[in-house]
Amino acid sequence: MENNKEGLVYSGQVIEFVAVANELCNFMEQAGGFSRFDFIDKSRKILPLLYYKATLLPATEAVFEDGTEKLVTEEDWQAVHDAILKKLGRHNDYPEIIDPVLKDTEESVGGSIAEDLADIYQDLKDFILIYRMGTVEIMNDALWECSQHFEQYWGQKLLNSLRILHSLIHGGESLDEEQDENPNQDTSAKRDTGKWIFSQRQKLWNEEKD
Repeated sequence: MENNKEGLVYSGQVIEFVAVANELCNFMEQAGGFSRFDFIDKSRKILPLLYYKATLLPATEAVFEDGTEKLVTEEDWQAVHDAILKKLGRHNDYPEIIDPVLKDTEESVGGSIAEDLADIYQDLKDFILIYRMGTVEIMNDALWECSQHFEQYWGQKLLNSLRILHSLIHGGESLDEEQDENPNQDTSAKRDTGKWIFSQRQKLWNEEKD
């Protein structure tokens, strides 16, 4: 079975996905170094490629029952989230989204590009860090989890944000950072994190460990 898994985790489709995922994670970690326009422009170019590569991942099954370790800390997630939120400013929040967590309820929710991208970052970074360990069965399980979460959570979040990023580039609205209505607004203000993927997955991981 290990030989089959080794061929799978080192397949061309997986290697290409890892490359794109790694590029996106590096980009998110350096969000503060881009202008607002360049950040939005690069995001709307790499996100469709990531989505495409994720759809090509080979099917696999988990080997272990306990799941893989979560290596991205809450502080890591928060740093990426806050950098993106500060970069986008008043353009971050958007209405009328499909929320994969609330899809079976009638609750109407709005969205946040910073939250969407930080959730995607967290899942991809966990996958990349485990993939680099080189243990075939654990790499396989990380791949399986990432594929499952793409289908169930962050694939839709990617599309939600991409729709808004597209409209920001082509909608005629000024992206000048100096024109924000509240340039001194504290973008690190506390928000309801109960529905964030990071919070839910960290809670689930802690419950499984106990």
